[in-house]
Amino acid sequence: MSGGSKKSHSNGVEKLLTSDEQQAKINELRRLMGPLPDKLSMYCSDVSISRYLRARNWNVKKATKMLKDSLKWRLEYKPEEIRWEDVAHEAETGKIYRSNSVDKLGRTVLVMRPSRQNSKSTKGQIKYLVYCMENAILNLPPDQEQMVWLIDFDGFNLSNISVRVTKETAHVLQDQYPERLGVAILYNPPKFFEPFWTVVKPFLEPKTYNKVKFVYSDNLNSKKIMEELFDMDQLESAFGGNSDCGFEINKYAERMREDDKRMSSSCTSGNPPSTAPQPDLTSALDSINLGSESDHSDSEKTDGSPSQVAESEVVPPGQSVVGTDGSKTAM
Repeated sequence: MSGGSKKSHSNGVEKLLTSDEQQAKINELRRLMGPLPDKLSMYCSDVSISRYLRARNWNVKKATKMLKDSLKWRLEYKPEEIRWEDVAHEAETGKIYRSNSVDKLGRTVLVMRPSRQNSKSTKGQIKYLVYCMENAILNLPPDQEQMVWLIDFDGFNLSNISVRVTKETAHVLQDQYPERLGVAILYNPPKFFEPFWTVVKPFLEPKTYNKVKFVYSDNLNSKKIMEELFDMDQLESAFGGNSDCGFEINKYAERMREDDKRMSSSCTSGNPPSTAPQPDLTSALDSINLGSESDHSDSEKTDGSPSQVAESEVVPPGQSVVGTDGSKTAM
């Protein structure tokens, strides 16, 4: 296999690297980051680093800065410490929840129903979104990195639209959870949503919005997309499936409390307390020197703006949205 690149539909350049070239990029990023305290090293496995590199089209300097900023965000926001009781009030209506079922690749499915919004607090909504993202990742199988979003527009109206919350959601998804979204299904969006999508689209990187699929229950191609992604016997009837399961707050709360226990143990497993003095974590990240913005290991220039960091391509209606390797969805 030889390396190379190809033009995408979004003016960006998608790098095609061999396994050895990818590992070399990972190693170079590790060198730039330097030794990390125990609390941060758990977020810097080769798999995690490769997600940041893919998000920045394998530009090591830009990926290092992205990872550094993301780790600083984790230190300040502490997403792994959010518990069900902290966000239960946001969850009462079932506006976001983890489905009982997964897609055919075993990926976690987050169901979202914007018409059930029950809060005017942007801070509270984002905190609950972060909790749901952490929970979805916790429940991913070992061979999967990405999740599926199922967004149900039943009952959606203009009062449910918030550009501010959408911008914050895009920021969290793209900057703190790069390459975690496999596909987002927008199920039966109303006609008036299209102008809103036009406004929101510039806030998203091409590789993010190319993962968005508009699906309509009365469209044959849409039905095929759902059948390719899901076991219809396990999929909720609201999305054209045959299952009558849905959201029930008390049962869901029990699931989340059990997952909170798992989250607590996963944050400490494999990372026993170190006897060595631990430096101030923020200072340790601030001390990372990236030098110039250019990446000497890149043979071509890449613009740091989102519109220039494209990777995925749009799939015409009716074509498969399930990646053959199970880790990435071509969209």
